Amino acid sequence: MSPQGAYLTAFLVGLLGGVHCLSMCAGLVSSLTLSLDPRVRGDTLRMLPFQLAYNLGRIVGYGVAGAIVGGFGALLLQLGSVQTAQRVLYGLAGLAMILLGLYLGGWWRILGAIERLGLHLWRRLEPLGRRLLPVRRIPDALLLGFLWAWIPCGLVYSVLITAVSTGNPLDGALLMLAFGAGTLPNLLGIGLLAGAAARLAERPWLRQAAGLLVIGFGVHALWQLVAGV
Repeated sequence: MSPQGAYLTAFLVGLLGGVHCLSMCAGLVSSLTLSLDPRVRGDTLRMLPFQLAYNLGRIVGYGVAGAIVGGFGALLLQLGSVQTAQRVLYGLAGLAMILLGLYLGGWWRILGAIERLGLHLWRRLEPLGRRLLPVRRIPDALLLGFLWAWIPCGLVYSVLITAVSTGNPLDGALLMLAFGAGTLPNLLGIGLLAGAAARLAERPWLRQAAGLLVIGFGVHALWQLVAGV
């Protein structure tokens, strides 16, 4: 898959995976909204800069994580046969998307176990976030959004596996930035229209449709690998 194709796929995974974001992050986003000054949260135009700052910080956090795992992928490529390592990493990326689709559709919760692995890091970061509440300034919202990026999330972890397969810190960062951009409409919608947006996640057909599409991405990636495309 070309880099452009990988970025588009990551964007679509973020967009389609938004049904997971709606169910997982609705409470968090609502809490961030309620932490704002009552005069701000009562005015959509005044609240918008804070919601954009939360999400910009979050997407930057994804980019940093993508650069880290992309660098790890580069190290793996240097340790052995480049061609073999690339095929292994690409296969892992396809498998991760299939697992993600099963997770989104509610058919297999294996990524829930992976989420628990990130709890150790989050327990160290969460107290830092609490110190920024209530949010009074845009820089605080940016930093809080950056910390938000490290919340244990199977959706994010599955795309990070794909970022490892890029074998390059810059490509890994760009892949995660594309993914983050895909999640923006859903999560920004939660912040501005919390109740209406969150209710979308309660519709099983929507989650299952998103899951099937993401599984399709994963199957296509594995088919390309087997076919030698």
